[in-house]
Formats: sequence, C-alpha cells, structure tokens
Amino acid sequence: MAGLQPVRGTHDLLPDDSRRHRHVEDTAFQLVRRYGYGEIVTPIFEFTEVFARTLGETSDVVTKEMYTFSMKEGESITLRPEGTAGVARAFISNGLAQSLPLKLFYRGPMFRHERPQKGRQRQFHQVGVEFLGVADPLADIETVSMGFRFLEALGLGDKVTLELNTLGDQESREAYRNALIAYLDPFRSGLSEESRARLDKNPLRVLDSKDEGDKKIVAAAPLMTDCLTPSAKDYFDQLCQGLTDIGVPFTVNPRLVRGLDYYCHTAFEFTTTALGAQGTVLAGGRYDGLIGQMGGPATPGIGWAAGVERLSMLVGDIAATDRPVAIVPMGNAPQAMVLADRLRAAGISVELGFSGNMKKRMARADKADARAVVILGEDEMARGAATVRDLDSGSQTEVALDRLTEHLLAR
Repeated sequence: MAGLQPVRGTHDLLPDDSRRHRHVEDTAFQLVRRYGYGEIVTPIFEFTEVFARTLGETSDVVTKEMYTFSMKEGESITLRPEGTAGVARAFISNGLAQSLPLKLFYRGPMFRHERPQKGRQRQFHQVGVEFLGVADPLADIETVSMGFRFLEALGLGDKVTLELNTLGDQESREAYRNALIAYLDPFRSGLSEESRARLDKNPLRVLDSKDEGDKKIVAAAPLMTDCLTPSAKDYFDQLCQGLTDIGVPFTVNPRLVRGLDYYCHTAFEFTTTALGAQGTVLAGGRYDGLIGQMGGPATPGIGWAAGVERLSMLVGDIAATDRPVAIVPMGNAPQAMVLADRLRAAGISVELGFSGNMKKRMARADKADARAVVILGEDEMARGAATVRDLDSGSQTEVALDRLTEHLLAR
C-alpha cells in the first residue's frame, strides 16, 4: 500500500542517520557560537508573500517548487523553502533594528517540490547563519571563513572547493545588466522560452539556465568583473586578501551570480566532486537590499546555508559518543532495575538486558557498543557485589555494589 511508504521526496531518519544529522547540526552550532552567534527558531510556514518577495516572483522556487496552501480565511501560506526569508521577516516583525549588529544561527527542515535525487529531498534540512547590520568587507571575510572552518570541523576541508565572485555595487550591477542585455538580445530567438521571459525581467537569471542551448549562448557573455566600479573592485580585493591572510583557499569563479537585485558584492559556494552533479554543500552571499525590499529599514546583511543531508553523506558514519554500560541480570531482574535507575541518575547510560541466555545478552551488549558489562549473578549479589567486564580491554573485576557508580564514572 502506498500509504505505508514515506511520501516521495521524504525519508525517515533512523538512529544512525539521525546521529549523523545531529553531528552536523551540533558541529555548526558549536562553531558559530565562537563567532558570537545566537540561535533563532522561526516557524516552518510563513505567509506566501514572505518568500515571493525575497526569492523573486519569477524564480523557479516560487513558480515551481513551493508548497503553498490556502487557509479558510483566504490567506496563502507556504512551507519554508529556505531560511533567510523567515529570519528577515522575524527581524522586521520583532523590531530588532535597535539590536544591530545581529548574528543569528538557524537549523531545521525546509520544503521544495523538486525532483528527488542523491542528497536532495523534498523535505530536507539546513543549517545557516545571517549577519545583519555591518556593510564592510571584514564581515564578508569572517562569514566566508566561518563556513570554511565549519566544513573543516566536519573533516571536509580537503574535500571542498570555495568558489568566489563579486556581484558589485548597484552601479556595477546596472552596468552589467545593460551589457548582458546588449549581448543576449541578438540571440533572443535561440534562447529557451524561460530565458526569453527572464531576459526582459531579470537577465542575470539567464546565466543560471540549465538549458543546453542557453549554456552555449551564455558561455561567451560578458563578465561582472568587466563592469565593476573602482569601489566595488576594491571591496572584492579586500575580501580576497583577507581570506588569503587567514589561510582560506579559494578560486574566483566569474560565472557565479545571484539573480535578484538585493544581492551585492560577495557571492560564494563550497562545492565538492564527491556527490556527483549536485556538488554544492554550502552557499551564501551579501544581500544588503533584502530587508528594505521586504518593508523593513535598510539593513546590510550577509549569510550562508548548508545542506545537512549532503554533509551527512560526506561525513559518513559517526560513532555514538555516549557508550552505555550493559547490565546483565542472571536471575535477579528487580535488583537490576534498581541498579540501572541509580546509574542513570548519576549520568551513566545503561542498556538493561531483559531476557535471553548469557550469550544472547552479551551479543546485545556488543551490538549496543557498550563499553562495559555489569553481570549480576546470584553469588555476586549474595556478596553485595557485581562482576564488571571491560569490553575494550577484556579485563574483568568484582566491584562492590556501593562502589559501582564511582567505579564506572572513573572509567
């Protein structure tokens, strides 16, 4: 029955999967805390306008991929396809302009109706950061390098490549827009229908086209770097020098763009070849015009988001950090329960064997990756003691029950 299967594009996180996910999320949170970030939790659905404004009315996400619902009151709500819009909305609706600068971290599920593939689901998870209130290359250097340090902390520093580009300031973007239209217009009839529509509304988005014919046309298009103002060029030069100074390797990719008008200056992606075609694992950029476009005060911002599923695939298996102690009662189960409760109250993880012979119980302890087994035999119990077997060294010793907690905490 279809109802007994997960919905296409969703998946269950079983304990091993969940441990990898939690490792990625917790590594991100512990890392960004060193940079002064606090966690923000926004709703998983917002009024549709929040995303339509921020992602662009003509973007693929808005036109094809959002999960949107009509409420009884006639309002349209959407499951969040990304995290930045919700954070920007929260900034405005909670009146946080007086608290600038703000450093905010988020994590949680996102939703996009797209074709499921390796590392990409319709319900997926992200961790992300938003740094609001500072319009300075130093903020960009810190934010980009923080993304690299996060990937390093996961052991992925040598598996990713940082691709970097500048989108310039408003004057640079306007000059580039005009140059791009002048180049593309003679090829209008050869562009895909979607790119022809974008050419008039948002020509930079033609550069993102996946159509093979469009790609050939775009290959010789002018570059943003050809249209930079001196101040925009200086901004980018400071970013590149700053990353070099702190040892963050990068390559400049002049074709890396963001199509919406509120993006400016820095755009970056961390990519890998280990996941096939879908190689981006963390991406971000500067968006100084976003909050103003949403109706809030003009507020500079920069941030990034990373896909937890993709990073989990790269990280691989994660061993449990809190290995339990297995209690194997050989006849006195009630006393074993009392002992297990006492050990748990002291902060020790306990796996209690309920049934089966000694061989089966020991096998379960091994499967649980227990660090030790406490054997409660009738003879030991009569002496007020238990046998403790260290499963790493194989050593075995008898320990008085009133010293058992102390003994296990010391190991």
